[in-house]
Amino acid sequence: MLEIEGLTKTFVRGGLLRKSAPVTALRDVSLRVAKGESFGLVGESGSGKSTLARCILRLDQPTSGRILFEGEDMARLSPAAMRRLRARIQVVWQDPYASLNPRMSVHDIVTEPLVVHRAAIGLDARGRTERAAQILAQVGLGPQHLHRYPHEFSGGQRQRIGIARALVTEPALLLLDEPTSALDVSVQAQVLNLLVDLQARLGLTYFFISHDLSVIRYICDRVALLHRGELVEQGPTAAIFDAPRHEVTRTLLAAMPEVVVPD
Repeated sequence: MLEIEGLTKTFVRGGLLRKSAPVTALRDVSLRVAKGESFGLVGESGSGKSTLARCILRLDQPTSGRILFEGEDMARLSPAAMRRLRARIQVVWQDPYASLNPRMSVHDIVTEPLVVHRAAIGLDARGRTERAAQILAQVGLGPQHLHRYPHEFSGGQRQRIGIARALVTEPALLLLDEPTSALDVSVQAQVLNLLVDLQARLGLTYFFISHDLSVIRYICDRVALLHRGELVEQGPTAAIFDAPRHEVTRTLLAAMPEVVVPD
């Protein structure tokens, strides 16, 4: 479904008269994410995880290399084609307190993607409200929450709203950028269980970004490790955990806490 080939991203800092040395955030990164799987990307802060996510979403333009989604080179898509594609690639952000507009109701937050993509999805106002209520039910909230505001919810509930917003366009690929790192441990486990259940019921493909190997071990089929912008190890999650080859992987595993997941 998603193929990344030789991706490099270099930033040049500074103004017109004085520029600092280029900084290479990603160097020759290649990986593939198969349809229906949960793929994990792990790395410490500054390893390039967020840069890779921004390149996949085309918020940053790669310096070189290609990103293909369902066989299409995203760099070659027209703005109109890229706009249509965004309905099929959605994202859940790390911080549920910052990612929801406090001035918008839950109804408006969840239906906003349907308004943006109304030409492709074709729902009227009533249909959008019905879709929002249906997707809220799937993430464990109810229609009574539609007309409330983010400040009325806990962190875990806010992240459920963020997940509902991402799912409302029925995407094929969900990019999850540290979606549980801002939550308490018990709430983190509930959200992880929700994501596992949603993937099974909806046939979703996950690209799961985290610095937490215990979370990756629980939810991901395969995993890749980024270190200073380079992929140093990738493969089936069980194989990486049982027999890590790279010293960075072994160091991260040694410091890994246990994730507590309720039945």
